Amino acid sequence: MDRLVNTVRPYAWGSTTAIPELLGVRPTGEPQAEMWMGAHPGAPSLVDRGAGPVALSEAIAADPEGELGTAAVRLFGPRLPFLLKVLAAAAPLSLQVHPDLAQAKEGFADEEERGVPADAPHRNYKDANHKPELICALTPFDGLCGFRDPNEAAELLAALEVDSLKPYVDILHAHPESHALREVLTAVLTADPEAMAETVRLAAAAAERLGALDGPYAPAYAAYASIARHYPGDPGVIAAMLLNFVTLQPGEALYLGAGVPHAYLEGLGVEIMSNSDNVLRCGLTPKHVDVPELLRVVRFESAAPAVLRPEADPSGEEVYATPVDEFRLSRHVLADGAAPRPLPAAGPQILLCASGEVSLRGADGELPLTRGESAFVPAGEEVALTGGGTVFRATVAA
Repeated sequence: MDRLVNTVRPYAWGSTTAIPELLGVRPTGEPQAEMWMGAHPGAPSLVDRGAGPVALSEAIAADPEGELGTAAVRLFGPRLPFLLKVLAAAAPLSLQVHPDLAQAKEGFADEEERGVPADAPHRNYKDANHKPELICALTPFDGLCGFRDPNEAAELLAALEVDSLKPYVDILHAHPESHALREVLTAVLTADPEAMAETVRLAAAAAERLGALDGPYAPAYAAYASIARHYPGDPGVIAAMLLNFVTLQPGEALYLGAGVPHAYLEGLGVEIMSNSDNVLRCGLTPKHVDVPELLRVVRFESAAPAVLRPEADPSGEEVYATPVDEFRLSRHVLADGAAPRPLPAAGPQILLCASGEVSLRGADGELPLTRGESAFVPAGEEVALTGGGTVFRATVAA
């Protein structure tokens, strides 16, 4: 087992305090958005096995079956198939959607064949993999997830009393669900930029007013007004109003599958995803928005956010159930003085201590972890958790 030294990414939307507080270090004054734990080539964790720090990706590449296990290599190839993060949002992330596996393979092959440079700002597909993900709240966590029912979206937009939104209201009332959602999103993203900026300004002012009143949509209006303050004039503000607003309480989670539009708005959470960089953006970003490709990938169907709560198995492990093989996230809440809790050893594991102080006991000794620290356990290595605290466990599901 290896203690991980992790990279913190300083994206502009990140909190200046949340990750430093988790790690028990002094804030730098700069945004600290994501702490990456894993072997992603963009920022692999470091391990030290006696010869100095090396990237976890290099350690895995030197002995894939020894580090990942035969079954994981057979299914996912010689790389860690998931990435674990601590995500700290102080401002909205881009409104985005991820492709399914077939779409990712097709899109990647097409861009490779057309010779689109890997680092081109207009490139959509960085790899041939899908990117399902799960976010679990450590603090109250606000986000947008999936389309509202069209009639509900129409009611929300109509209450803003903005003339330029009335055609969208009519479409949402008049057409079948998938057709209505597709037509309105297309119209929003292809509208004249100056006209849309004025629509956003008026809608944001109305949302600010309605968010301060009582009513079923007040929290959502307040969130949309906040988004508009961060992204004035962005058509993504109107696109966001088509989506469900949700607040997760600590311990609750959201699973985000292919084709589901979403955005994280504010809060601290543990995020796990398959090892991919494929993101198609809908707005709330200065980055490239490829509207035709986006419309090919989005699933135009409404659904209320399915908030996940962990289910405990007989061992005491609390599992967040998801329909993917690349990752499995669970939580161990350990009371001081409890018996050591053995962990299954079939696949590779990353363990993150989210609170308290715990230790990993194995055949070769003991590794203590305090709040914010993490460890990698290779496949086949038997360890047990002791101490008192909360530990998130990331591994493969298959």
